[in-house]
Amino acid sequence: MQPVKIGVLISGGGTNLQCIIDKVKNGYINGEISLVLSNKKDAYGLVRAKREGIDAIWMDRKKYSTEEEYNDAIIEEFKNRDIELVVLAGYLKVLSKKFVTEYKGRIINIHPSLIPSFCGSGYYGERVHREVLKYGVKFSGATVHFVDEGTDTGPIILQRIVQVKDDDTVESLKERVLKVEHEILPEAVKYFCDGKILLDGRKVIIMR
Repeated sequence: MQPVKIGVLISGGGTNLQCIIDKVKNGYINGEISLVLSNKKDAYGLVRAKREGIDAIWMDRKKYSTEEEYNDAIIEEFKNRDIELVVLAGYLKVLSKKFVTEYKGRIINIHPSLIPSFCGSGYYGERVHREVLKYGVKFSGATVHFVDEGTDTGPIILQRIVQVKDDDTVESLKERVLKVEHEILPEAVKYFCDGKILLDGRKVIIMR
């Protein structure tokens, strides 16, 4: 089976990106990262990609009049490379309706909580963990889901639980959740590339 062409969108350090890169290199993922694209010029994820010989670009939002135009330009970059799967690995911008429609069922995102808790508009980065600790829940975790037109509302592919400890800080909880992110994002990408994901309404069935 031909490797699936993957496009990754990032905004920061790219540790989740690195996990996907590593799993592609060792054959775990039957895919090829054809493009890494960032909305931040200084995103270290771009360095990670270039170091591996992967095409990596920064696209400056200021060069475009609207968010729609910016998203259209990203779509064009992806289409030029025949991207089949889009992975949001710490991408801190909302995709346009057109983008989501163009790649419907082919965009996956990682979120640092157990959706539908602590997610939605404004819930990203350390705020998620801060709100988890503030609420006093006993478990948090990470979720990989398909992207739809809402914010963190798409069908759930994988989730993994992290216990919240009494002495947790934002940083300590973030670190343990990130470790789980690094496990389930490459796993979800693998299942997609192997054609083992079946979408039945909101229910995602993984054919192992």
